[in-house]
Amino acid sequence: MTDRVAITGANGFVGRALSRMLLQQGREVTGIVRPQATCEPGVQTAHIASLDSITPEAFRNTTAVVHLAARVHVMRDATADPLAAFCATNVEGTLAAAEAARQAGATRFIFASSIKALAELDPGRPLKETDARNPPDPYGLSKAEAEIKLLEYGARTGLEIVIVRPPLVYGPNVRANFLSLMNAISKGIPLPIGSVTAQRSLCYVDNLASALVECTMHPRAAGQIFHVTDGDDPSVAGLARALGRHLGRPARLLPVPVDLLRITARLTGKTAQIDRLTGSLRVDSTHIRDVLGWRPPVSLDAGLAATANWYLATHPVRKKLKSSNNG
Repeated sequence: MTDRVAITGANGFVGRALSRMLLQQGREVTGIVRPQATCEPGVQTAHIASLDSITPEAFRNTTAVVHLAARVHVMRDATADPLAAFCATNVEGTLAAAEAARQAGATRFIFASSIKALAELDPGRPLKETDARNPPDPYGLSKAEAEIKLLEYGARTGLEIVIVRPPLVYGPNVRANFLSLMNAISKGIPLPIGSVTAQRSLCYVDNLASALVECTMHPRAAGQIFHVTDGDDPSVAGLARALGRHLGRPARLLPVPVDLLRITARLTGKTAQIDRLTGSLRVDSTHIRDVLGWRPPVSLDAGLAATANWYLATHPVRKKLKSSNNG
């Protein structure tokens, strides 16, 4: 059989990075995406209406599947029953994809989970794969349930299951909170995080892609759960300062005491957001290093530099600032 890897959600942030890496290694790639979605050049595309309607034909001639497609976490979810909506895609859709892949002859199914399947904050030490699951929200609950059911499915059918849990993933084309942070720094907006020493593990997108590639082929990956990070845990304030350095605009950080931030959060109804901001989420990624011999190819600083360079090249607000400063 041809060494072909199928990627659900191949048109997304991680999917494109993974596709490029596989193609560069001479492997064939099938991107399984919704109608009208486009993939990286060189990727064979299979369109599906939804995960619950997926058929074995989408996975034809593939040896391994990387399942990236998911209903993602959003800050304000207006769905009447968020847990049911998350589970429909992230649990039932994932199991449907695994069944279709197995019927098509694929032997390995790599599930891109999330550290939120385990926890929102660490317990005073970096989180390990063996820690008990305590997901904080409907998104995390759905990812945790998918992990459990996938492992049961693999044990029952013989399909090799690999679960990968990254923390926050960043890199060129990043969106959501990481992009908002770069926007604020670039515009010179004061940020009240100068005293926040909480540490956060991160994962550069190409590091995650590299780990996923390794999981498609390493014999010892089968049946494993892996945490994947850059290997450094910057503080919240340290991350902002590093981004400011790479953006060429020092971050304006106000040294607001953390206790004052928490009091303000209680008064404004934003306790959950501030708890996440001021709490540490460190993730131990030694297991994948020990079992697979994998190492992140890109350092944290190099990843932040690449992300900042992309931002400077693509965001006109920053270009205007540079022009006005030069004039």
